[in-house]
Parts: sequence; C-alpha cells; structure tokens
Amino acid sequence: MKKNILVIYYSQTGQLEDIVRNIARPFEAQKEEYHITYYNIKLKEDFPFPWPGDVFFNTFPESYLQIPKEILPPSEEVLNTKYDLILFGYQVWYLTPSIPIISFLKSGYAEKILRDTPVVTISGTRNMWMLSQEKLKVYLKDLKAKLVGNIALVDRHDNYTSVLTILRWLTTGQKEKSGILPAAGISEEEITGSVKYGEIIKNHFKDNDLVNLQPDLVKNGAIEIRPFLVRVEKVGNKIFTVWSNLIIKKKEKRPLLIKFFKVYLMAAIWIISPIVLVLHLLTTPIFWFKRQKQKRYLQGINLK
Repeated sequence: MKKNILVIYYSQTGQLEDIVRNIARPFEAQKEEYHITYYNIKLKEDFPFPWPGDVFFNTFPESYLQIPKEILPPSEEVLNTKYDLILFGYQVWYLTPSIPIISFLKSGYAEKILRDTPVVTISGTRNMWMLSQEKLKVYLKDLKAKLVGNIALVDRHDNYTSVLTILRWLTTGQKEKSGILPAAGISEEEITGSVKYGEIIKNHFKDNDLVNLQPDLVKNGAIEIRPFLVRVEKVGNKIFTVWSNLIIKKKEKRPLLIKFFKVYLMAAIWIISPIVLVLHLLTTPIFWFKRQKQKRYLQGINLK
C-alpha cells in the first residue's frame, strides 16, 4: 500500500517551491511506493511581487503580530487524506513565519491536516530563521503535529550583502547578479543539492526511524547556527514588539509610523547591528558554553 506524502508551501518568488520539490524528489522517484501531493497555500487576496513602494514595510505589524488573512480552502484530496508524512516549507517575514503560513496555521484546516502526523519543517531564508522556528514549534505543538525534522537553507553571503540583494529582489524582481552585487537568495547549487536531505528523510521514513532523523540531518549540514545572528534576532524581537504594537494602536498615524519604522530598520541593520556584533565578539569567552548549549538546542526539534 502506498504511503501518502504531503508537501505544504507558500512561495512568491519560486525559490521555496524549488527547494521543497528538490527535497521531495527521492519520494517522487519511487511512485510505486509513495503518493506525493503538493499543497500551495493561496491567500484570497495575495501579496504582490515584486513589492511596490512601501507595501513590504506596511506588512510589518501584521507579520510580526501574526495576524492572519483569509486563505483559499485546500482541495478535498488534501483535507480528506490521512498523510503518513508532511514536508512543510515556509519563509520568514520580520523574524516570524510569513503571513500566508500563519494564515494557514490559524485556519480551520491546519489541525485536520497536521494532527498526529510527522512533520519536517523546511525554511528558505536570508539568514535569520532560528527564533521564527521556535514560534512555529509552538503552533505545531498546539495543532498536535509531530515535529520530526528541520532543514534551514540560507543565503551564505555576509549579512550586509544579503540585505542589499534581497531588497533588490523584493522591489524589482531581479534575482540575478548586477554590478558588484551577487545573485540574491540561496545559491542554485544549494537548492539543487537539497535533494540529499530528501534521501535522508526517505531512508529514515522507510526504516521507521524518524526519532533519529534530526541528528542525521544536522550531521549532513541541514542546520547552521550563527550565534551572532541569534543575538541579533533576540534584540530584533524586542524592538519589533514595541514598533508593531505602536503601529497597530496608532491607526491614524500608520503611514507616518511605517516611514519612521523603515528608516529605523535600515539604521538598525547598518549601525546597531555592527555594535551588537562587536559586543558579541567581546563576550564570546564569557558566554562560550552557554552559546554552545543554545546552538545544540536550536539545531534540534524539541521545544523548551
């Protein structure tokens, strides 16, 4: 009897779709054993791409505060099939799973689909996904899903280069290299190479050994933790909490506050972030063991 595999994702640019389809390829190669279904989450009113003007910045408060939008219903097949494994692809907006992903998780459909089912989360991000994954863990736990693995693919360029390339991509649609800037996003080599994670998942799934899946994924490079970026995320979450609540509460001043937030965000990236880096480096000897413990936790799938 065939095993049912569901691949859930939302992708504006196509990058995350490429990733999840590559990871699903080993299952696709054995169609006599596995039935693969793809569920592309669709909003009733989708976001534009490329993002015009300040529209992307205007999504900030709802993104960070995890305010959902209405999604189109999944197909009858997706709703009425009991899946043996789910590959769950998501991206991060403002240190939080994106609005389409949150909208699915907060819909009436998510628990029916995810409940009592092994789930492997797969993210494709610029570089900061760690605390967003912690938020996703809470949703999965509340929905009674069984998180068995996590894969995090990131842009390998330095923090500042990736800021410039991702802004170019989001606002113009240009991913390709231009001038001194490299191509935006996760490298094609890494996206194509992600099929190896699919092989690892398939082998553990076939052997009914999902409990040992995550250590094997980590050993093969599925998770890279940069302690400095964890620190930046922690600071960012505190700042975003203040800004998002302020913008939501002061509705009449929202356009002006969004402009101030945009300026502040750029200043934080280019001015505050380097200061955090210096402080991080200076305190490394003091917090070495604490950060190693934190690293091991974030590489795993357990929830504190």
